[in-house]
Amino acid sequence: MNELETDPRWQRFDMMEDRPKPPASQVPTLADVAVAAGVSTATVSRCLNSPDRVTKKTLQIVMEAVDRLGYSPNYSARALAAGRTNTIGAIIPTMENAIFARGIQAFQEELQQNGCTLLVASSSYRPDLEEEQIRTLTVRGADALLLIGYQRDERVYDFLKKRKIPAVMTWVADPEKNLLSVGFDNKQAMRALADLVLERGHRSIACISAETVANDRARDRVLGIRQAMEAAGLDPADLKVEETNYSIENGDIAFRKLMSGPRRPTAVMCGNDVLAVGALRAAAAMNLRIPEDVSITGFDDIELAGVAPVPLTTVHVPHRRMGQCAAQTLMSALEGGNPESIELPTNICLRETLGAAPGTA
Repeated sequence: MNELETDPRWQRFDMMEDRPKPPASQVPTLADVAVAAGVSTATVSRCLNSPDRVTKKTLQIVMEAVDRLGYSPNYSARALAAGRTNTIGAIIPTMENAIFARGIQAFQEELQQNGCTLLVASSSYRPDLEEEQIRTLTVRGADALLLIGYQRDERVYDFLKKRKIPAVMTWVADPEKNLLSVGFDNKQAMRALADLVLERGHRSIACISAETVANDRARDRVLGIRQAMEAAGLDPADLKVEETNYSIENGDIAFRKLMSGPRRPTAVMCGNDVLAVGALRAAAAMNLRIPEDVSITGFDDIELAGVAPVPLTTVHVPHRRMGQCAAQTLMSALEGGNPESIELPTNICLRETLGAAPGTA
């Protein structure tokens, strides 16, 4: 037996598939509607699926019977016959801020246009919970999945492959990964911003990041800064990094820690805009001028970045385009196509929080 078959956490989901369904004797059927309307079951089916093929009078009689009985089509039976449920799952790390909101909204809109329903789960940045959610969504009939990042146990990918469940990785792009993805290169995007920071004369740089152990996007963004420093002749080991959970409050706390040392950084690069806004709040409380005393940058370009007290310099991520392309990619895979990974470009939004290093202007 393989690891999936012997792991009790996964075995309990197999039992779910064999659970008996509750009796449906109280549920109105297509035949009940036909009797109530005085028509054939074929006519009821046409009214529900092709209303343009019946007369207005017949349609009205049938729909009144549908409403009176509380009938709804048996989508489970349809799914069984078609081999698909037209339900797509998406597992995101958090719902507590707007990092993923635009992309998932566009993903849902595109799915809806293709007759599919979206189910969303949040893993709270916990790999074990994500594994359980992947298993649960597929057991409950999800045809395909949207996942964030590449980093997860290989057995998860083996499970999806055995079940023939298409999955697209988003918010990442790496041609060396043999996984279907729609996203962007986090490392290169952050490196481009770090190059700009270095061009402004900054040599003492710090970073506020999400925890990097189980987050490949955060890890690549920190690596992008270090690569830019090395290319500029600086020691990448000198980069001060504060790792914390994504929130404005945590960004505030991390910024204060970075600024409390003997050698204050002149630029603080944040792993996303939420942390950066927290850093801006702390800077204001410490009476630091932005960007004269210290520069602060973000990543993502969510709406918060443009309305911050000092408009935030950040990396623009094409969230909506990414969501649309991810949906189109999964629909292609479900229809028997062979879609390829898509790498989307990012760009820098230069606003007011990035200036020249103190003493270099």
